[in-house]
Amino acid sequence: MRFLGFLIGFFCMFVFLARAEEQRQNFEGFTLDGYTQNGEKSWDVKGDTAEIMGNNISLTNVDANSYGKEQVNLKAQSGTLDNSSGSMHLEKDVVITTQTGSQLKTDELNWQREKDLVTTDKKVTLTREQLIANALGAIAHPNLQTAQMNEDVTVKVDTDPKTPGVQQVTITCDGPLEVDQVKQVAVFNNNVLAIQDDRELRADRLEMHFDSATSQIKEMVCIGNVSVKQGGNITYSERAVYRAGEQRMTLSGKPKLILQIQGDQPFAPLGN
Repeated sequence: MRFLGFLIGFFCMFVFLARAEEQRQNFEGFTLDGYTQNGEKSWDVKGDTAEIMGNNISLTNVDANSYGKEQVNLKAQSGTLDNSSGSMHLEKDVVITTQTGSQLKTDELNWQREKDLVTTDKKVTLTREQLIANALGAIAHPNLQTAQMNEDVTVKVDTDPKTPGVQQVTITCDGPLEVDQVKQVAVFNNNVLAIQDDRELRADRLEMHFDSATSQIKEMVCIGNVSVKQGGNITYSERAVYRAGEQRMTLSGKPKLILQIQGDQPFAPLGN
């Protein structure tokens, strides 16, 4: 009887595995398209190979596009597509490239189509005109018009578009960094440090505004525990506004200036 029970159990397991194998389908040169209710193409996904198991489709060499006001391309070495929702989990060399040339790179990404968001908790690099940002974790719209870099943010901004990579401001903050390309602003939060040549600026918050025509820095607004150091001179205030066109900084909120008088002479404080 025990032997008969063993045979019946083995047979049932064999039938289950056989049925599961029948449900699993493998393809090469896979393409899947998505459309709006009006019949307009909204997205497509391509892969060199595809393994279909229920609603989940595992792909290799993923090449996906999202269509709308701006086309967005997304590539990765591998990914899993939920066919019912259109959402994807992507891994290895994940790259989002927008029609305007902005780019986001990471090793792992979730594309939530219903929320129109891409998210990752891995190291990420965001590149746009004259700005390269590195951070740990990000939340963004696929078109990268708005993006949040979560933690340990480092940004390099070109101050002269004619010589990219030569004259730069390096800015770090604990995060988050919020980038809005529509409003042409980048907002750095918590323990902000900006360095250019021998100048060093610190603040709780830094709002960097760009010129929409040239993409150059137009204005920087520093808020909270602001200090500006150049050589031996240091200024303190609660708020500082730098206007690039005028090359002028205005301090407000109990401003204080400490000057290096001569050589090793003590600093002389001025202000309130």
